Amino acid sequence: MSDIPVIAVDGPSGTGKGTICSHLATWLGWHLLDSGALYRILAIAAEKYELELNNESAIVEIAGSLDVEFQQPQPGKDITVIFEGDDISQKIRTEECGNSASQIAVLPQVRTALLDRQRQFQQAPGLVADGRDMGTVVFSDAPLKIYLIASAEERAKRRYKQLKQKGFNVNLPRLAAEIAERDTRDSQRTISPLKPADDAIVVDTTTLDISEVIKKIENLVQETLPDAYST
Repeated sequence: MSDIPVIAVDGPSGTGKGTICSHLATWLGWHLLDSGALYRILAIAAEKYELELNNESAIVEIAGSLDVEFQQPQPGKDITVIFEGDDISQKIRTEECGNSASQIAVLPQVRTALLDRQRQFQQAPGLVADGRDMGTVVFSDAPLKIYLIASAEERAKRRYKQLKQKGFNVNLPRLAAEIAERDTRDSQRTISPLKPADDAIVVDTTTLDISEVIKKIENLVQETLPDAYST
C-alpha cells in the first residue's frame, strides 16, 4: 500500500465530518476527499440523464468516467464541487440529493466502480478522507481513523440550522425522519455498512461545539501523526 498518510473520518450525516475534514485539510496542507459527494454527484448525473436510481448498469457506466473536480475550500467554507464544468456545490447539499445518493450507495457495482476512483485521491503530502467507509474499506490501512457520532436529534437540529442559513426551505420533523431513514439504510446495507473500523477512535460530538471537536481531533493528529504536523 501507499506510504502517503491518510486520515479517515467516518460517521453519519450531521456529526460535523465536512467541517472537520475541511479544517484538517487546510491546517495540514493535505488533499481532501469528500466521498459522499461522489454519490451525490452520481445522483445529480442520474437526474440529468433521466436514469432511475436502481438502474445499476447505467449508473456504473457514468461512475467509470465521472467528470468531477474538488477545489480546496477556503477557511470556513464548503468544498467547491465542479461536475462537467458546472459548480454544483449547493445542489449536492440538499436533503433530496442526499437521499437519492443513499439509494445509489447501496448498489454493489456502483461502490466497486467508485473504489479505485476514491483511492486516486491519495496523493502527497497526505489525504483527509471524509465518508462512511473510508476507514473500513477504502483506506483500511489509514494510520488515523476517526468515527464521529452524535444523537439523531442533535444532528437534525444542526442540519436544519445549516440548511436554513443557506436559504433552503426545510421542515425539522421531516428532516429528522429523513436522517433516521438514511441511517437505517446506510447501516443495514450489505456492502460497506456504516460502522466504525475496529481501530477507529470514536468521538461523540453531541455536546461539543465545533471548536471543541476541532481541538480534540487536532490533538489526535499530533499524537498519531507527529511528522505530518508542524507549527
